[in-house]
Amino acid sequence: MDTCVIFGAAGFDRLIAPICDDALVIAADGGLRHFDKLSRKPDVILGDFDSLGFVPEGAEVHPVEKDDTDLMLAIRHGLSRGCREFYLYGGLDGSRLDHTVANFQSLAYLSEQGAQGWLIGKDYIATAIGNKSLRFPANATGILSAFCLGRDAEGVSIRGLQYTLENGTLSSSYPLGVSNHFIGQSAEISVKSGTLLLLWDVSCGLPTLL
Repeated sequence: MDTCVIFGAAGFDRLIAPICDDALVIAADGGLRHFDKLSRKPDVILGDFDSLGFVPEGAEVHPVEKDDTDLMLAIRHGLSRGCREFYLYGGLDGSRLDHTVANFQSLAYLSEQGAQGWLIGKDYIATAIGNKSLRFPANATGILSAFCLGRDAEGVSIRGLQYTLENGTLSSSYPLGVSNHFIGQSAEISVKSGTLLLLWDVSCGLPTLL
């Protein structure tokens, strides 16, 4: 088992990739509601269930007062089961900005653990990379933004976008990488040290991880 698919309480429009048969599927609290429109049932249901409003049968119940968000609980569970790639639905919602920022940090946590997380919302996809590269196809459209998470992101290269950078540095205190644009070319973003948070239009789908 390598893939973990987690559903949080916020909205999303569609799955960006089919759920493979051997994936670990987790409903985190209110994410259980999404299964009304999915053909697959969750393997694990967990959380404090303050969003859902009731405790489902067979659920793993956690206290409301805890250090982890429900999504982070699900991520930790997936890591403990050996998963290395995470699809996180229902965690990118502007109505709860605090949880959105927490989920960006959760992406960085996955990257630090040597795993890869894809946070999927209605309009955007986000991921975090460290010492890696992503490549987008020439038909990608819209905006891509790159932000530093934590200490300086060094050795940053951005190629094939409207604004390019070669072996540069991004700081967490200055938004140099915001609102770049795809221009009909294959695009590649890489970082040698530190962590980059990347966000792009959901219509582009998932890039290739290099």
